Parts: sequence; C-alpha cells; structure tokens
Amino acid sequence: MLYIIFDILARALEIYSIGLIIYIFMSWFPGARESSFGNVMTKLYEPFLEPFRKIIPPLGMIDLSPIVAIIVLRFAGTGIWGLYNIIVRFIAG
Repeated sequence: MLYIIFDILARALEIYSIGLIIYIFMSWFPGARESSFGNVMTKLYEPFLEPFRKIIPPLGMIDLSPIVAIIVLRFAGTGIWGLYNIIVRFIAG
C-alpha cells in the first residue's frame, strides 16, 4: 500500500514535469499561451515558476528558470523514493 502512494506521488511529479516542458515550448508559438489551453497551463505552471524567476533573472531573451525548475522536480522525484526507502527500512527494522 505504501509503495502505491509513493508511486502515485512520483508519477504525479513526472506528469507535472512533462506539462511544464509543454508549457515552455508553447512560448515558441505565437498566441499559444493566449488560447484557452494556454490559460489553463499558465494557471498551473506560472505559480511554480515565479519563485525561480525571482532568483534567476533572464539572460537577455533566454529564461533559464524553467530548466532549474525541471531539475528541482527531478530531485523531488528522487527524494520521494529516498524517503520511501527510509520508511520501509524503519518499518522493517
């Protein structure tokens, strides 16, 4: 049962990461973020990206904050499985 919970959390992070990549690529297409789908994506991903944009300013026309955000999501996914392993060892111990 515990494995299922952690697996759902890890998969949710993976899906969120994929959605974030889609949102980033939407900036390459004019008007994509102004569509109804783009508005939904903006509401989902801008609150997550905002703190990274405050810390990492854009370099000219290049915004590196989404790359850092994706790396943080990947670390969080790894951390979920690390936490799972700690809990399993504690229960079995």
